[in-house]
Amino acid sequence: MSINADKNTELYNECTTGDAEGNETTPLLSNGSAPTRVKGASFASSVFNLMNAIMGSGILGLAYAMASTGIVGFCILLLVVSSLAAYSIHLLLKLCDQTGINSYEDLGGRALQKPGKVLVGIAIVIQNIGAMSSYLFILKSELPAAINSFLTSHGTGDAWYQDGRLLLIIVTICIVLPLSMSPKIGFLGYTSSIAFFFMLYFAVVVVVKKWSIPCPLPHNVTTHQDTFQTSNSSDSECTPKLFVISRKSAFAIPTMAFSFLCHTAILPIYCELDRPTKKRMQNVTNVSISLSLLLYLISALFGYLTFYSHVYSELLLGYDAYLRHDIMVTTVRLAILLSVLLTVPLIQFPARKAVILLLRGSRPFSWPVHIIVTLLILGVVLLLAIFVPDIRHVFGLVGSTTSSCLLFVFPGIFYLKISGRPLKTFDSIGALLLVVFGLIMGIISLSVIVITWAQSS
Repeated sequence: MSINADKNTELYNECTTGDAEGNETTPLLSNGSAPTRVKGASFASSVFNLMNAIMGSGILGLAYAMASTGIVGFCILLLVVSSLAAYSIHLLLKLCDQTGINSYEDLGGRALQKPGKVLVGIAIVIQNIGAMSSYLFILKSELPAAINSFLTSHGTGDAWYQDGRLLLIIVTICIVLPLSMSPKIGFLGYTSSIAFFFMLYFAVVVVVKKWSIPCPLPHNVTTHQDTFQTSNSSDSECTPKLFVISRKSAFAIPTMAFSFLCHTAILPIYCELDRPTKKRMQNVTNVSISLSLLLYLISALFGYLTFYSHVYSELLLGYDAYLRHDIMVTTVRLAILLSVLLTVPLIQFPARKAVILLLRGSRPFSWPVHIIVTLLILGVVLLLAIFVPDIRHVFGLVGSTTSSCLLFVFPGIFYLKISGRPLKTFDSIGALLLVVFGLIMGIISLSVIVITWAQSS
């Protein structure tokens, strides 16, 4: 899930669309009146905004996905998922031009009436809750590590500031909750842009530090998650695997789907684009996804080539045992923590808005409802972050369900229901294959993940 996948949700009602005929060269202006639209965002600015929407916590789990599928297997899957993501956006943009609708929920309503709108709203709520849980999980695991990096010794681990769950509760109540209570997204939208540069810095650190950790891994090294099997450490462990097939591979595609989901931000960014034609917005999408794919691939590859089979499902944790006081690792950890603190309230905003719309419709604003829904959402997210033992479970479960629906299934179904094009046309066949792929991927991944959980418990 992206850091800012929903930061433009507030713009849904501010965007205007036109040309019910679906002309690809007709800008999204107004409903038949004279054009009054002010100059919108430039092409480069829109690319940055969409990349900012794509990049998120998924980048921390992609090295583990590569270790679970092999380098070549990972590259193939990443290319397939990113290409399908771009194609599903192509279908959404065509529907936007054809119908004049500029929100994902309303497309669901047009395609499947009220049940469709409710279904999309529920999927967005679950997706955002999963994204917030992944961020709070990062906070739970990285905050004690950040504190330890400033200490002269590891200590016993019994101090309160080394308890990730306690720190998570304190930070959530003292920082996240007050920021989340604001009824307007306001300043959080501006500060969120910094998070993209944090992710870029993260990728740079992963590349640089690949040569700071020897392979085979040092002996007698243990961490709070796993004990490395040093008795089997050998040069063979430093040979990268090209293809890997195991139960862990079931987490790979959901993690990738989680990482490329930006579809709820596409239409608002389309509305903001200067000279917003479908072709121009598709170019924005292709450039953004290509650059994000490159950044994902670099960070995953060098993360995997640093730890090989011992790579963590949350990559930064792997550096604790070897580069505990390293300045670059410490600064990137602090940068990630800061982005998490600024992002969770941002993602909570559209989740709360969707819940209130599902429960109350378009009734006037109510502070009691606003507060209760905010507390309920953060309570659920906090419980998930506290009790989920591994971030890959969040990526796997959310990625195989709501991410696959929002990324593959819904765009295909909406196009087939709304476009009115014959089933033999290229896009209709593509939409059908998109639905089939999303359902098969989601069902197989979810089944293997559930079976793995049952056997491990």
